[in-house]
Amino acid sequence: MRFPEDVPVLTDGVVTLRAHTVDDVEPAYRMCQDPVMQEWTTIPVPYLHEHAVNFLTEMVPNGWRTNTMWAWAIEYDGRYAGTIDLGDGEGGVGEVGFALGPEVRGNGVMTRALKLAVRYAFDGLGWDRVIWRAFVGNYASRRVAWKVGFRELVRVQGGGRTRGSRKDEWVATLGREDELEPQGNWWSVPELEGNGIRLRGLRDSDAQRVQEACSDERTQLWLSGMPSPYRLEDADGFIKTRLHMMASGEGVAWAIADPATDQLLGNVSVFHLNNRMDATMGEIGYWMHPDARGRKVMTSAVQLLIPHAFKPVAEGGLGRRRLVVKAAEGNSASAHVAEANGFTHVGTERAAIPRRDGNYDNDLIFDLLADEYAAR
Repeated sequence: MRFPEDVPVLTDGVVTLRAHTVDDVEPAYRMCQDPVMQEWTTIPVPYLHEHAVNFLTEMVPNGWRTNTMWAWAIEYDGRYAGTIDLGDGEGGVGEVGFALGPEVRGNGVMTRALKLAVRYAFDGLGWDRVIWRAFVGNYASRRVAWKVGFRELVRVQGGGRTRGSRKDEWVATLGREDELEPQGNWWSVPELEGNGIRLRGLRDSDAQRVQEACSDERTQLWLSGMPSPYRLEDADGFIKTRLHMMASGEGVAWAIADPATDQLLGNVSVFHLNNRMDATMGEIGYWMHPDARGRKVMTSAVQLLIPHAFKPVAEGGLGRRRLVVKAAEGNSASAHVAEANGFTHVGTERAAIPRRDGNYDNDLIFDLLADEYAAR
C-alpha cells in the first residue's frame, strides 16, 4: 500500500482515523511525556523528540507499505488526539494497540476509535479475531476494551514486556461475529449518604485504616480467611482488588466513612453478582474498624445499601432480586445487623466456616427479598 494515499479514512462523525502527517509529530511527542502514558505503554523513557519523528515518519509509513502494521492518527474536535494501530494479522488474527492524549480522555474518544479500527480489521483486512492486551492495573484501557465487547479476559503472569522487565498482563479477544457491545456489568460505586454516615469508593489513602480494622482481634476471629498478621501491603492489595471486582462484574465495595471527617469506619460489599446458579442474588459482607463499633454504623450502612442493591440496573442500581447475609454462629453482632434490617434467618450450614485453630463454625444464613422489601 502507498502511504498516505492508500490509508483509508474511517469516521463515525465524531472521531476520525486518518493517516499521520508531520504536523502530528509535536502533539504526539507531548502526549508521550504524560506519566500515565509512560507507565502503561512500552514507549521509551525518556521519550525524545526523535522517537516521535521516527515513529510517525518511518515506522508508521513502512507498516502500511509492508502490510505489517496499520496505524492511524485519531482526530477529535479537529485536532490530533492519539494513535491506534493494528498489527500482525497472520492467520486472520491480529492485535490492536492505542494511546490517547490526557486532554481528551473521558470523552469516549478511544471507544469510538477502537470500534472503527476493529471493524476495519474484520471488513477491510479480513481478520477473524482481534486481540487486546494491557498491563494488569491499566483499568482505563480495560474499560475501553470492555465497552467495545472484548471478552474472555485472562491474566497472563509475566506476559507483558517493557523496558527490560516483565509484567503481568490482561488479554481479551473479539471475534468477527461478536457484537461490539459490553459483555456483563462493570459496576460503579455511587456515593450514598444518610443516617450519619457516607458510603463511598475505597481510596489508596484508606490503607492505614483498613490495616487497623483487619488486624483487630475480633475481625481476625470471625474472618479467618484474612492474612495474619495483616500488613499494610495486604490493605493496599485489598483496595486494588476491589477495582477488579467491579470491572469483572463480581461485586461492589464501599468504604463506610464519617461524613464530617471522611475517615474510614469500615467496609461493606455486595458480591457473588456473577453467580452462575442465580445471577439475580447478591451476598452482603462487612467489617468494622474497632473504634466505630457500638454506634449502629454497620446497621445504618446496610440500610443505606439495600435500596441501591434492589434498584434496577437500568436505573443505576444492582438489580438484585434477593440479598443474603451470612454470619458465623456466635457472631451476634454480625447477625444483629441482618436482623435489624429485616433479613430472615432461613437456615444454618453446619460446620461450614473454617477457624484458624482447625475447627469449624456453623454458618447462619439470612435473606431479604426485593418483593418483601418493597411491600414494607
